[in-house]
Amino acid sequence: MSRKNVLVVPSVPLYKKLFSEAADAHLLSLANVAYNETEADWTGADLARRIAEADILLTSWRNPKLTPELLDLAPRLKLVAHSAGSVKFMIDDSIFCQGIQVSTAGAAMVPPVAETTVLLCMLMLRPVYKLDEGLRSAAPWFEMKLAGVGDELGTKTVGIIGAGQIGKRVIKMLRAWEIDVRLFDPYISPEQAAAMDVTAYHSLQDMLPHCDIVTLHAPVLPETRHLMGGEELRRMRDGTILINTARAWLVDHDALAAELKQGRLRYATDVFENEPLPRDDAWRTMPNTFILPHIAAATRQCFHRQGDITVAEIERFIGGKPLQYPVTEQSLKLMA
Repeated sequence: MSRKNVLVVPSVPLYKKLFSEAADAHLLSLANVAYNETEADWTGADLARRIAEADILLTSWRNPKLTPELLDLAPRLKLVAHSAGSVKFMIDDSIFCQGIQVSTAGAAMVPPVAETTVLLCMLMLRPVYKLDEGLRSAAPWFEMKLAGVGDELGTKTVGIIGAGQIGKRVIKMLRAWEIDVRLFDPYISPEQAAAMDVTAYHSLQDMLPHCDIVTLHAPVLPETRHLMGGEELRRMRDGTILINTARAWLVDHDALAAELKQGRLRYATDVFENEPLPRDDAWRTMPNTFILPHIAAATRQCFHRQGDITVAEIERFIGGKPLQYPVTEQSLKLMA
């Protein structure tokens, strides 16, 4: 059987960030590999000039959109192996009509995003970052000690919205500390909730008043647009912390901003409606918030895990085995 041709779309810097020397060597042992040997991202035109002989397309962030017209130039293409998370920016349902399989390395991001979620819970309860800033700016020692009195995560009730891969991982971490976890996910059965040792609710509005902290892990769907709207935010008790490491889509930011300015709620987020965040964006100075530049999954281990998963998927495909992390028409609809 002839060796498959893999076309690597990511630029040299991005490829080296995701694929270790061992992963690259493994890939070369599996197939003929043609690299993007530039420092720049390819455009659709760049890809069109190179895609004709590709059996497998290795993609990542900033990939050109795989339009039907572009795919028509790739009669041999049978697998798109995406070395990042969501592929929604890059493909639509038409790709499946052409008999092309799609894989994603999104599973690599589950551990660091879950860890970041729990980290944000802790930082909002014990804002040590403020104490560090205060001491470095010569704030009085005893003033900082008084300001440093916080709360223990183990004493809080945490509400989880969405029990996908990341939501489940957060639940597992919290339950290891015997934290009282509540869950809203309309797709989780009572048996599944019992197996996770959580208290599940049929209504989000019913769950919210019982929580000290609420974390968002719901998918991006038409029905989840502004899932946390004005009514839901008003159902939360004074002082409740909202954590968002999912997508800005889930939150009505105008309604949330009003609550934050009143000092009624606190918010920690890694995601914004406008990214990169404009220099003059109101969220840079919003009170009662802790903000991060969309880096919840950004660990060295996660990057290399993305590369390892991608190479493993290519190996499975070449060996005639089912993909471990396939993207289907249904799962594409649920992606961010």
